[in-house]
Amino acid sequence: MTRTILDVHVLQTVPPSNINRDDTGSPKSAVYGGVRRSRVSSQAWKRATRRKFEELLDPSELGVRTKKVAEALADRLAALDPSLDRTAALELASEALRTATGSKIEPPKRKVKDGEPDPAPESSYLMFLSAAQLDGLAALTIKGSDGNGDVKALKEFFKAKENKAAARQLVDTRHSVDIALFGRMVADATDLNVEAATQVAHAISVHAVDNESDYYTAVDDRNTDAESGAGMIGVVDFNSATLYRYAAVDVNRLQANLGAGLDDSEQAAAPTRRAVEAFLEGFITSLPTGKVNTFGHHTLPTAVIVKLRTKRPISFVAAFERAVRQGDEGGFVREACARLARYVPDLEKAYGVADADRTWVVRVGEDAEPLAGLGREVGIEELVSTVGAAVVEQLGSAERPVEPVGSGA
Repeated sequence: MTRTILDVHVLQTVPPSNINRDDTGSPKSAVYGGVRRSRVSSQAWKRATRRKFEELLDPSELGVRTKKVAEALADRLAALDPSLDRTAALELASEALRTATGSKIEPPKRKVKDGEPDPAPESSYLMFLSAAQLDGLAALTIKGSDGNGDVKALKEFFKAKENKAAARQLVDTRHSVDIALFGRMVADATDLNVEAATQVAHAISVHAVDNESDYYTAVDDRNTDAESGAGMIGVVDFNSATLYRYAAVDVNRLQANLGAGLDDSEQAAAPTRRAVEAFLEGFITSLPTGKVNTFGHHTLPTAVIVKLRTKRPISFVAAFERAVRQGDEGGFVREACARLARYVPDLEKAYGVADADRTWVVRVGEDAEPLAGLGREVGIEELVSTVGAAVVEQLGSAERPVEPVGSGA
């Protein structure tokens, strides 16, 4: 079977910053090739990518990952039936979610201060549901409660096997783009799990990195000249790095996760193309926002290499197993690009996995010139649209039957 795999490789320089910190507040790091590297976790960049989707996709194509899933469903119930008060909507939502997911939905066990309302029911872990799934479950809940918010009627409704099965099916179909890409785990109902179509590597610097500390002070604006000293002092750790970022998308898995999509009139591959294009732009242009107000680390990649493969995903991180040294004029980008320009052809030739006609390069500045020969040079807009079209073409060719040798017209 011919697979459709999308590999995304990014070189991005980040100035002094602390975009992803550990439990001590320091920038995350890892040892690779025997030296300490700057590191940004895959979760941090996946979160940034999902936030970018809010700019790129219609809300109907996205999901919500939250413990407050009962509130999310209750909002939809209230929209369908404005006569429902908040308490009734939450009770109906909790019952529907228990039936559909098998999860415990109950008020959190925490002290409530005098005058505060009782906390709304929550799931015991983050639950990931698409907008379409919540909408469908809301409509079924209104139907099952006799249209008047009767919780007892809803419980009786869900005692029927076909109604319980319908609720279960509603949360296991019409997956949103972010669920299809990044997957979902439902601890109490493993049959509702969704295998992620995307694998995102921890970004690491191509060179050795040492963290630094910034000792800062804040002055009290109301101090007089006689009152010297700071109103507060603090320390924040930071580093700067040229990062290698990598992600792979199993487009076949993505298509299976998405199914027919939200619009039955669309071509079969349309939802997959839209998801691929959103992921490409979202992953490439997003940036985690840790300490962004302190450091303003708003950069875009210097170089992007995208490959459409037919066998398996391949990371190029081994090109940087030996840490890049600073160039004669300073900087790490040029040597990092030169490393990739040498390593990629050698690796693909050795393993017979070259896809020259399915490689695209986005590069900025003279330091990225060594990458010019690796593939077709494009800008980000052309990259997104061209790769989207190529994915649809490859999916279509993989579905077409191959005629046996010697068959005639």
